Amino acid sequence: MAVPFIQQARVGAYIIKQKIMGVKRYPLVLMLEPLFKCNLACPGCGKIDYPKPILDKRLTVQECLDAVDECGAPIVSIPGGEPLIHKDMQQIVEGIIARKKFVYLCTNALLLKKRMKDYSPSPYLTFSIHLDGLEEEHDKAVNQEGTFKIAVEAIKMAVEKGFRVTINSTLFNNATPEAAGRFFDFAMTMGVESITISPGYAYERAEGQESFLKRTQTKNLFRDIFRANKKNGGKWIFNQSTLFLDFLAGNQRYQCTPWGNATRNIFGWQKPCYLISEGYAKTFREMMEDTDWDAYGTGRYEKCADCMVHSGFEPTAVNDTVAHPLKALKVFLKGIDTEGPMVEDFDLSNQRPADDVYEQLVTEVTAEVTKEDTKAEQQEAV
Repeated sequence: MAVPFIQQARVGAYIIKQKIMGVKRYPLVLMLEPLFKCNLACPGCGKIDYPKPILDKRLTVQECLDAVDECGAPIVSIPGGEPLIHKDMQQIVEGIIARKKFVYLCTNALLLKKRMKDYSPSPYLTFSIHLDGLEEEHDKAVNQEGTFKIAVEAIKMAVEKGFRVTINSTLFNNATPEAAGRFFDFAMTMGVESITISPGYAYERAEGQESFLKRTQTKNLFRDIFRANKKNGGKWIFNQSTLFLDFLAGNQRYQCTPWGNATRNIFGWQKPCYLISEGYAKTFREMMEDTDWDAYGTGRYEKCADCMVHSGFEPTAVNDTVAHPLKALKVFLKGIDTEGPMVEDFDLSNQRPADDVYEQLVTEVTAEVTKEDTKAEQQEAV
């Protein structure tokens, strides 16, 4: 089983509660980014292109736990940046676990062997370790030699110590089903719980724009991968819902659920989603109520055109599973269709052109961060 029953039950109960209460929009996951600073500079990353004052900024333990309480989602994913750089990460994780939330600590694992002593195995804690292929492919993807070996050593140590461990793998347009298969074979030999797979999102500030997949490329690649998994008896275990995987193969026509993975970072609550930054709210409620959700999504907005990433579409698939359990069961029992015609996709001809708001946003948030830091220094001096 890719996800322990206790986690499935808690998430299912949470969704049913929201539906009984008549809540139209609710998050399944809190994407908590306590910092943007990282010890790698991956060409496909759009999260580290900020001035030094912003990269040096951190959320406090209290700010992180307040965000968990404010959001209320049953799962907290802690990406970054590199979370293990944060000196208070142990306290943050412990505080979340104390609230009976499931934590996915996303890390490149370069610091994991050193920091592992700070954590204890728990059904509520998972190390989600970023690997983008076997040694040559991964080290190239992160633009630093030796990272694969360090990550693999950390994975084996964590598994040996009894931690829940998953692999988080992003696929780009240089991926082949054969190379992906060799990597998945290797990943499962390490004893990890499962693999999270997703096509990379074309962050507008990422260096490697030419490496991102288009929609049809994504569907064909994942059909090839799932076809291969059928042939090997389904030994690759993926940490995602059956209907999301079916969506990647072109068999489901889903619009994204941008609020499903609500994002809190050093600037506030990010609008509209984890992948696109076009404004910030001071509170979760403000973000939910003031964001023009209908302005975003496939066919609506140019920046969303090729996105099929789990952070936006997994919540849609999970909600569809709860709403139509027989459909999900049918796909689970029969397997993902890799041969039939794909469903008709959204028309992109009338989508809204992309807004270039990055420079203005960075200027505004940098000024705000500087103002807050100056105020804090003055208060300390008094």
